[in-house]
Amino acid sequence: MATEDFAPAKINLALHVIGQRDDGYHLLDSLVVFAGLGDRISVGEGQGLTLRITGPFATALADDPDNLVLRAARFLGVSDAAITLEKNLPVASGIGGGSADAAATLRALSAATGRPLPEAPSTAVLGADVPVCLHPRPRRMSGIGEVLADVPALPPAWLVLANPGVAVSTPAIFRALTCRNGTGLSPLGPWPDAAALARDLAGMRNDLDAPATALQPMISETLVALSGQDGCLLSRMSGAGATCFGLFADAAQADAAAADLSARYPGWWVRAARILA
Repeated sequence: MATEDFAPAKINLALHVIGQRDDGYHLLDSLVVFAGLGDRISVGEGQGLTLRITGPFATALADDPDNLVLRAARFLGVSDAAITLEKNLPVASGIGGGSADAAATLRALSAATGRPLPEAPSTAVLGADVPVCLHPRPRRMSGIGEVLADVPALPPAWLVLANPGVAVSTPAIFRALTCRNGTGLSPLGPWPDAAALARDLAGMRNDLDAPATALQPMISETLVALSGQDGCLLSRMSGAGATCFGLFADAAQADAAAADLSARYPGWWVRAARILA
């Protein structure tokens, strides 16, 4: 019987770049949440290690040995497993798809084989976002991604995710940064409701927004389209983009906004989802 696990989309509600190490890695301070939509991992018995990719974004990925899913399996010491990745999230879109897939692979293989799940910081060798994706819940993420802390309870809130279908290069965005020693996040919470969360977030930022928008102006158009929707409390780019999000207090307004954007921009990937608490 196959063992399955869910790989939810990771959203950076705020992302501050606060320094850079001698090895070139940037130091971050970020408020991370997860959305109720994502990819799925299924693992079963196999001869050797194999990966099959399905789903709407399957053709954007290769099942080569460097795929993060296979690297995660090898990291856990698994050499025989048949893994299926249902790829529902856009690739390289700033919402942690590959890292979430790797983390879900670790959880599924741990459950299937009895191998202990690794400590989150150790998984940073697979990617900076893998530690926070290993136990997907709202967290404050710092260091290069391996330092995690709990945050105050989040209120019920919904996201509308919109990706205009443009490619962005994360290395190019970091190269274009003009400030690499910004301030950290403001004090977090408490957040009695989504409006309070939005007010706090308005005093924070995504430091990758300006260089990403300079490289891909469609990101700016996406943010404007989101902010113009009824009930949108805040719009911002997630991670290095190009996916942007709108924050909503009401599920019906989020669903209506997603439907409107899908109709107006049929080439965009648009979804509404609740923030997982």
